[in-house]
Amino acid sequence: MADTFVYKKTDGCEIQGVLHETDGKQAPLLVYIHGGGLIWGTRDDMNREQIRRYNEAGFNVFSVDYRLAPESRLPEIRDDIQDLMVWLKTDSPAHFDFDRERVAVIGSSAGGYLALLSGTFDVKPDAIVSFYGYGQVTGDWYRNPSPHFTSMTTVPEILAKQLIQSTPISSAPIERRYAIYLYCRQQGTWLDWVTGSDAAVKGRLGHYAPVETADTEFPATLLIHGDADEDVPYSESVAMKEKLDSLGVRNELMTITNGKHNFDANMDDPDSVRAVNHGIRFLQEQFHMKSL
Repeated sequence: MADTFVYKKTDGCEIQGVLHETDGKQAPLLVYIHGGGLIWGTRDDMNREQIRRYNEAGFNVFSVDYRLAPESRLPEIRDDIQDLMVWLKTDSPAHFDFDRERVAVIGSSAGGYLALLSGTFDVKPDAIVSFYGYGQVTGDWYRNPSPHFTSMTTVPEILAKQLIQSTPISSAPIERRYAIYLYCRQQGTWLDWVTGSDAAVKGRLGHYAPVETADTEFPATLLIHGDADEDVPYSESVAMKEKLDSLGVRNELMTITNGKHNFDANMDDPDSVRAVNHGIRFLQEQFHMKSL
């Protein structure tokens, strides 16, 4: 039985998370942040088989929403994840039971980016797992038209704009929003739509780049990335590893040979199972739990 909690109210939005509890008291908490280019996604997007595996390994799982672009911009999205971390460490124990000293954040793609960003907060998680995330938002791969996406059916600007809502939203399925992301990647305008900034002011976005702002207090981190990712370049995780290595922060990079973007959506794939199990073992070791 999953329970839903509101962790923040703002801009007319109730921003929610859904809790999938494991057995036992004071278990560690795994916070899952969905992907979707910061444009789509819901708290219910987490793979059910992955939830089952995390629960059986002794983790509570809390899958969360956050405000979405372009109705909200990156500063507001960052604020939601920052406020989530504060809520988890302060108010949430009044609502459900978990060990506040053992909180991990895991995310995929844009959620992986937000997971890495959470490591730069004053109130930060105790460990991070990033599935094909990225450490900055101003790379050429986001600022220029993507060959992968330009090979698809062209999305007209008028269609993308028709999908924008008049008020902030914190949850939207891919079916209603993917055209916005596809348009942005085809035009090289993702930065404009998500941050409200163009390439001329990209230097102002360094505050939102964990690959630049991470310090020696950054949590232990596992990076998982396919080296054939056609959406988020594998080099993003390589760069993040190099940064954490330079700081002396415990980290690992697990490379999925020939792995594509969102490779772990298919939990019948041995690589997907291997990646999720490796993440579980990494967190169990970090939290001094009995390993698989």
